Parts: sequence; structure tokens; C-alpha cells
Amino acid sequence: MPITQTKEELWEKVLSHMAGKVGESSFELWFKPMKVVQIKEKNVVFEIPNRFFREWIEDNYPTILPETIEMVTGQQMGVKFRITDKEDEALKKIDTRLENRRTKLASRGIYLNPKYTFASFVVGPSNQFAHAAAKRVAENPGTSYNPLFLYGGVGLGKTHLMNAIGNIIVDNNPNVVVHYVSAEQFVNEVVTAIRHDRMGELKDKYRNADVLLIDDIQFIAGKTSSQEEFFHTFNALYGKQKQIVMSSDRAPIDISDVTDRMRSRFGMGLIADIQAPEVETKIAILYNKAEAERMKLPEEVAYFIASRVKSNIRELEGCLIKIGAHASLAGVPVDLTLAKTVLKDLIADEDKPINVESIQKAVCDFFGLKLHDLKAKRRTREISNARQIAMYLSKQLTNLSLSEIGALFGGKDHATVIYACKQVEERRQRDETLNKTIENIIKRLKH
Repeated sequence: MPITQTKEELWEKVLSHMAGKVGESSFELWFKPMKVVQIKEKNVVFEIPNRFFREWIEDNYPTILPETIEMVTGQQMGVKFRITDKEDEALKKIDTRLENRRTKLASRGIYLNPKYTFASFVVGPSNQFAHAAAKRVAENPGTSYNPLFLYGGVGLGKTHLMNAIGNIIVDNNPNVVVHYVSAEQFVNEVVTAIRHDRMGELKDKYRNADVLLIDDIQFIAGKTSSQEEFFHTFNALYGKQKQIVMSSDRAPIDISDVTDRMRSRFGMGLIADIQAPEVETKIAILYNKAEAERMKLPEEVAYFIASRVKSNIRELEGCLIKIGAHASLAGVPVDLTLAKTVLKDLIADEDKPINVESIQKAVCDFFGLKLHDLKAKRRTREISNARQIAMYLSKQLTNLSLSEIGALFGGKDHATVIYACKQVEERRQRDETLNKTIENIIKRLKH
């Protein structure tokens, strides 16, 4: 059924629904400057000022536009972006090429991200081994390091490497069947197949693949039917020397609630970990990103961001994107003053040392809890939420290891800290209230 509203009416209604979902600052900066320029077939086309907008929205609010449009229209619609005419023509051509490749792959049932390649991956001591292993797999699928198991914290490049593997294999073997899927999506497909009596179709889909890339495999923990199906899928593919690549936020030995036979499959090939990058690698990542965006990045700004962002590459690039968007909209160059202003509420102030104890106190003050609540074994929703936020901030704002952080929370192990950080990271992508809470706690820590 065609949409009856004009594009202006549609966008006005979408904006009114979104205003309360994303928070005032994000709404004003990222969504208000956009406009709907076309409603065609099953897609709504948005005009945006520059590439930074699309990257930020896709990374931080990947589902909010299609979900809100469906709420307003009652129809599922795709979302496409068009950059204004003032944008660099060379960048537009790159965007068009990537979008065409994405569409072409999707028509074959391959859902890889074409922007994630080995050429765009910055190699450093923290990821060198994983990168080398991934390249070997891409060049010789099914023969070298099968399966390959990549693990490391959120936002360190696992998804980038998995997509890079898939993109190389597809380029070298045009007829290859590649399935790239998150473990959560795999679980959802299993549930749907069971409900609708279509397990045969699911088995055919995955067991006839040439390459299976499955992200965040730890999500399969505790899902008995999904583990059973994945176990047999793994055996079928491995027996035919088809390549399997898995990623996780923790090592196989630290994934709880999986069967022993499943855990043994995780470790049958090569296990490679990715650590948080050191400052030099962070700076190289920032320069690489800035070059791709045709953005002039002064050395002092790169060092400022790299030395203050303690967590992961995703947040590192997010800071750069936010600076670039502000500079583009204001028509000013990127400099240290702008960077400090834009990021003042996002990154740590080194003039005021922050430790786990101060983070715990700030979180307790914010939620009205006692310090022993965070360290005890109580698992009420309120206490669990506060504890996860405190662990997340401890990882973000201090240089302590995961085990050291866990020890300061009543002797929790590092797997518990990893889980807490993962939960908060995932929730931040869709919960603006949580983002505001974290920003407020960081402000308290600085003042």
C-alpha cells in the first residue's frame, strides 16, 4: 500500500516520535539537519550534510529510523542516504561504489559490509597475529586455520576482520556461497524455523555454505536448540573442508553455558586474540579514518583523542566523526580547541585522576545505593544495572586489567566484567536514557 503522506509530513511525524528517544543533543546534531527527499518503492531517501552523519547514525542508531518510519506508516521501509551536492564528488563516488557492491552481494544472500577490508584495517602489535591469521584464511579458505576463532573486547576489530575475510573470498571466488551472520540472528532463525516447521530449510541454508562467518558466538550460550543445530552445522561444514570463522568477546574457555563438545569445536583450529590498541596504533587508526573522510587532522588533535580514549576503536572513530560533523556544520577547521569542546563530556580529563573507587562512589551516589551493594552478590535489576555501568566505566576510564577491575567488585572474575561491558555497550546503541546516565556520571567524576 503506497504511503499517503507527503515526504515533508512523513519526516515531521518521524521527528516528533524520535525527539524523546535519542535525547536533545543527539536529536539537534544528527537528526534535525536531515530531510526526506524521496519516497520510492520500499525506501525512504534522506539527504544528509556529509558522510559523518551516515556513519554516526549507522553505528549508534542502526534501527531507529526504519523502526520509527514503520511506526508512523505501518509499513516496513528501507532507509537510504544521499549526501548534499556540496560534498566531495570523490567521496560520493566511493559511497556509490560501496552501496552498489552491498546491493549486489545482498541479491545473492550475502550480507557483508563492503567498507570493511584488509586495506582499511590498521595493523599494530595488539592485533597483528589476528590480522595475519585472517589474511591466511581469506587466501586459503578451508585449508589454513579451520576453524578460526577471533576473540577480544567490544569494538576492537573482530567484525572488521570477519567482513574482510568474506570480501576477499567473494572477490576471488565469484560463485562462492558465504553466510555472514551474528549468533543472535542465527538463534532467531532457529527459533523461527522451529515455530514454522522449517528446520529442513535452515539446515540446507547453512550446511551447504562454502564459508560460514558467525559473529558474537558467545550469544549461543544457554540456547540448547541453537547449540545443537550449530554443532551439527559445524560438523557438516568441517567434514567438507568448508571454512568456518567465529568471533567472541571472550576466549572459548570463558564462555559459560555451552556444552563441552561445542567448546571443543571452538578450539579445533586457531584461536587468535585482539587486545586494546596502544596509543601509536590509535593515532594511525585516526589518520587512516581522517584520510578516508578527506578530513584534515592536526597532529595534536590525533594525540589528544588517542591518549584520552581508553576503550576501543569504535569509540575512537566515533569521537573523530563527531568532531568532523561539528566542524563541517560550523564551517570551521578541526583544531584542538574544537576537539576539547566537542568531546568534553565524552572522554576523560587527565587533570583529575579517575580510579575504580571514585567510579563506584559516583555510580552509587547517582543511583542512591551503598558501596557494598556493588560488591555483593545481590542481583536485583537496579543493582545489576548499576554494577554493570560501574564496571563499564572502570574499563573505559582506567588502565586496570579486567581481572583487576573484577577483584574490586567483590572478587568477580574477568568474564563477568567482559559480560557487563558488552551488555552496556549494546544497550548504549539503542537506549538514549542510558547514554545520558553515563554522561552524567562522567561529569560528576570530572567535577
